[in-house]
Amino acid sequence: MSLTAQTYWAEHAWLGTGVEAGVVIRTGPDGRITSVRKGVTAPPSGAVTLRGITLPGLCNGHSHAFHRALRGTVQAGEGTFWTWRDVMYGIADRLTPESYFSLARATYAEMALAGITSVGEFHYLHHAPGGGRYDNPNAMGEALIAAAAEAGIRITLLDTCYLSSGFGAEPNQHQLRFSDGTAERWAERAAALKGDAHTRIGAAVHSVRAVPVDQLATVAGWADEREAPLHVHLSEQTAENDACVEAHGFTPTTLLADHGVLGPRTTAVHATHLTPGDIRLLGHSGTGVCMCPTTERDLADGIGPAHKLQRSGSPLSLGSDSHAVIDLLEEARAMELDERLHTRTRGHWSATELLTAATADGHAALGWADAGRIEAGALADFTSIALDSVRTAGPPPELALETAVFAATNADVRDTVVGGRHIVREGAHQLVPDVGAALADAIAALRG
Repeated sequence: MSLTAQTYWAEHAWLGTGVEAGVVIRTGPDGRITSVRKGVTAPPSGAVTLRGITLPGLCNGHSHAFHRALRGTVQAGEGTFWTWRDVMYGIADRLTPESYFSLARATYAEMALAGITSVGEFHYLHHAPGGGRYDNPNAMGEALIAAAAEAGIRITLLDTCYLSSGFGAEPNQHQLRFSDGTAERWAERAAALKGDAHTRIGAAVHSVRAVPVDQLATVAGWADEREAPLHVHLSEQTAENDACVEAHGFTPTTLLADHGVLGPRTTAVHATHLTPGDIRLLGHSGTGVCMCPTTERDLADGIGPAHKLQRSGSPLSLGSDSHAVIDLLEEARAMELDERLHTRTRGHWSATELLTAATADGHAALGWADAGRIEAGALADFTSIALDSVRTAGPPPELALETAVFAATNADVRDTVVGGRHIVREGAHQLVPDVGAALADAIAALRG
């Protein structure tokens, strides 16, 4: 993504073990960090200065880009996850490859402004409304890949198998465009997707209700053959758990374990309503869990057992999911604060541990194991957070991590660098001149 070498001087930087002052980060033409030197008191000649605290690029582990069009609309009135879903279907029915590109480009640009350098796009809008096929069967997925490239961030396209309205029932009228008919046809279409320098291709099981039990192994096998990430919505709602037990006699987690879906390359999203046995199965298999606290509370889903999952062996990552807000710093602190509400005790994770979930562990869950760290050889993806705003001014630099996690917001992001390329400079996106206008135009076109 970078064509020339560059030198950055960070006023302060988190290098994984603590906050360091005066850090020089050199990047090469291959978009990787070539060297990191700390204790440099002034910017070297020609270096780009990054004020505040520089962190590895943030990773948004779970996104549905088109949900950005729902912000504000679904917060009016009352309802449940299921009434929210009906509104969501209305937006999904209107999207075309062209309009999806416009909305996703603006949404991903908003992510870059929030310090996000990689996104995991859980993509199931494959076909035309009513299920008709586009001439290019991957037109929608390729629109997302192109949108991320134009917004300047990396993407892991988690192409999603979605076949049923619930435990073998036929898809409803809205879901016809999600379905390939069978897992084998899904696998054939998904195999035609190609990765590149800013793109990884992964797989997803939408949920145990949306992929019949006899087809789970096909999706898991596709991911295994490619050593690709595999994600799955898991136990977001108690109704899903109850229906699964009624249909199969097992919890969704047990069903996934019995059909080879769990494992170190798998990430369960939400994992809100789990039994103690479910937690053990996830942890002992090394299955990761992506928590999406702002969506989980916006939809009144509940508070998942994140701390128990991590103690059992599940790496944690974070996502903005429905994009009620796009702010990975908020997701990080919300995981801790929700756990405090649930347990009435404080201090379940340190700022370092929360940022690790938002950076290195999130990137690993998306197949970017060489990102999420500021060190030689890693991808040159990092972001700087202001320490002099009305939210962050006051604490000493040695508490910059705590300040970033527990006080800063996306509005405090000043710079975002991806592959050594300065995508956001001093709060302004360099590739999408007016992100707010781009969002407004894309959403208005859908509603119009």
